[in-house]
Amino acid sequence: MLFRCLKAEVQKCRRSPVWLAFFILPVFPAILGTGNYLANPEALENGWYSLWGQHTLFSSMFFLPALLGVFCAWQWRLEHTDHNWNSFLTAPVPVRDLYGAKLILAGAISLLAEGWIGALFLLSGKAAGLSGPVPPELPEWLLCGALGGVCVCAVQLFLSMVIRAFAPPVAFSLAGGILGLLMTAQGLGYAFPYSLLCIGMRANNPQMKLSILPFLLSVLAYTIGFMLAALRYLRRHDAAAE
Repeated sequence: MLFRCLKAEVQKCRRSPVWLAFFILPVFPAILGTGNYLANPEALENGWYSLWGQHTLFSSMFFLPALLGVFCAWQWRLEHTDHNWNSFLTAPVPVRDLYGAKLILAGAISLLAEGWIGALFLLSGKAAGLSGPVPPELPEWLLCGALGGVCVCAVQLFLSMVIRAFAPPVAFSLAGGILGLLMTAQGLGYAFPYSLLCIGMRANNPQMKLSILPFLLSVLAYTIGFMLAALRYLRRHDAAAE
């Protein structure tokens, strides 16, 4: 049943222009980061590492949280339209499968977004004339960033489910991205879900050492916590709809 729900969610995406955002939005932090790197060669002299710091400063704080926020809000848009919410709750499908399909798809989108960010980073480095070896840590940065993105998706799916309007959850994702970078700078990154995206990508500090166990525990705690909160909310409203 979960697979059928996931297939239905994918079909919804295929007919939507929301995909364009995942190709267009990451281009902006790549341009901004590369421009900032080229404009400050004296201060940013660590090649690929300096370029990655500039790219992730913009993408992890503004563009990627907003991107995930838009996608999660869009996932609930159809259910919040007209009387579709009642149809959703009374469907002969367990709510855990309905919600799980949305979370799995959002997680896959987080992974795809990180892959595209990585590709833009490599293209930008070549365009900037970098000739040294690509950082061997790049796959780890992208994978950990995707895990942090899954955590953000769990939060955003819950907010977008509870709040019927499209804009407030997206605004919250933007505020969360900015606050996440500030929390990371204060050494409190593992305690805030949006900081996990910054930490995983080593935003603005590629030499930062990641404590993998606290990172994974924080990702699991927030993801499972908001997933359980969402399922409880759905089951309560499911009972009310019957």
